[in-house]
Amino acid sequence: MQPWLRVSLLLCVFGFFRELRVSEPFVTEFLSGEWRDIEPEQLNRDVYPIGTYSQVALLVFMFLLTDVLRYKSIIVFSACLGIVIWSLLLWTESLAALQVVQVLYGAYMASEVAYYTYIYAKISREKYQQVTGNTRAAILLGRFLSGVISQILVSTGAMNVRDLNYITLGTQAFSLLWSFFLPPVKTSVYFYSRDEDVKPTTGAVACDPDSQHQHEQQQQSGNALEHSAENALDVSYKFSTNESPDNSPCDQSKTIENGELKDVPVATQPKARFSASRAVRLLWTHFISAYRQLPVVQWSLWWALAMAGFIQVQVYVQLLWHEIDQDQGTLFNGGAEALLTLLGAISALAAGYIANRIFEQWALWILTVCSGLQGGLIFYSGFATNIWVAYVLYILFGTLYLFMVTMASAIVAKYLEEDSFGLIFGINTFVAIGVQALLTLATISERGLMLDPRDQFKVYGGYFLALSIIYLIAAIVASVSRQWPLRRKEATATIPESSPAPATTRCESMAVSGRME
Repeated sequence: MQPWLRVSLLLCVFGFFRELRVSEPFVTEFLSGEWRDIEPEQLNRDVYPIGTYSQVALLVFMFLLTDVLRYKSIIVFSACLGIVIWSLLLWTESLAALQVVQVLYGAYMASEVAYYTYIYAKISREKYQQVTGNTRAAILLGRFLSGVISQILVSTGAMNVRDLNYITLGTQAFSLLWSFFLPPVKTSVYFYSRDEDVKPTTGAVACDPDSQHQHEQQQQSGNALEHSAENALDVSYKFSTNESPDNSPCDQSKTIENGELKDVPVATQPKARFSASRAVRLLWTHFISAYRQLPVVQWSLWWALAMAGFIQVQVYVQLLWHEIDQDQGTLFNGGAEALLTLLGAISALAAGYIANRIFEQWALWILTVCSGLQGGLIFYSGFATNIWVAYVLYILFGTLYLFMVTMASAIVAKYLEEDSFGLIFGINTFVAIGVQALLTLATISERGLMLDPRDQFKVYGGYFLALSIIYLIAAIVASVSRQWPLRRKEATATIPESSPAPATTRCESMAVSGRME
């Protein structure tokens, strides 16, 4: 087996079992059930918000720590967190223990960055598109089967919602054991890099960034959509890096033939070294070069704000379903999540076949319409009295979001330097989680409105409608600003055509006057 394929397969197996959390579609029913003395109202105000605050507090720290510790350590750590979380869920009953679980769950979701960045640090750039598809498929397959398996087990009565946590605990334990088989990474984008001042004294291979640039350009357009599709389909979104210490075209001791690494004789190989000052300079350079471009700002802003609303809906939608169907006569939570994952994957694939230039040309109008549709679906969910209607509205809302965020991330990626993918996507995600935290404070906390689930979803619908109005105003202003210079130019162009005769007459009068003198 080729080395790149082996590494990809190892990581895909880890990602599949990490995402195979069959208990999550029914977590609200479990936490508010007979096993704990906790009411849905307490979950709404005292439990779920803590996970949001924990994630927003740890996200930036975890992103930088992943780069410093070079990926694998954080992957192992996240698997350990999974075991602790589901052990506490199974064998504790107090509200305080559940709040600790939420803190750990925030760290668990923040550490997901290591999974998405690891593969790009171990695989050569010419294989990015293939390994991105593989890792994305593993994630989607894990989530899809989580919904299907949980729905089958609950519907047939084979397991109750508490027993589903044993399966999740087992998959997290397996992912921890599997994580030890992942090969280590020696370099990273920001804090660890090869010493560029050291040059090989003999041998045919050298790390020449300029010579690599032409080869990378052929890969860039395809990589951009794949990188961004990975972000779009995950509520905790992707960060990427492009250093390839072991399997890179820039590795002084290796070269690539048909995607497979070959050793070549090299006398001196630069060593990876830690540099905080280089990391700060590179972070700032990538930040400025990205956000000074208008398309990046337009699409990143929508991406971050829409992601915040989507995550908020996902976190609290089970409480809405519980209120609509309080008798628990129809539990199709797992099926709804599975169907959303399937349709989201199909919509992301469809986005790959739509020309980006159409979305770029009509960007503001498209964002206006889609935000309005999302707002209408969520707003109506707050009035729904039929659980099946609520399921359908949620699936339509999620599918539309996943389609649009795929396009948004693809367009943003097209304007970025390859090494800055992870940083910019990470910043957008951090803004999204921050806005989600503000939504939580405003709608749920004691300092805010303290709304029940129905009223919360009316507010979330209004949030998306407000986002639609913002982009509508921007679209109108942009259209007027484009039309005004054109009309002014047309008006200026008609002046010489309407006044040649008077000019000639004046010239003739001056000539006659000169002869008379």
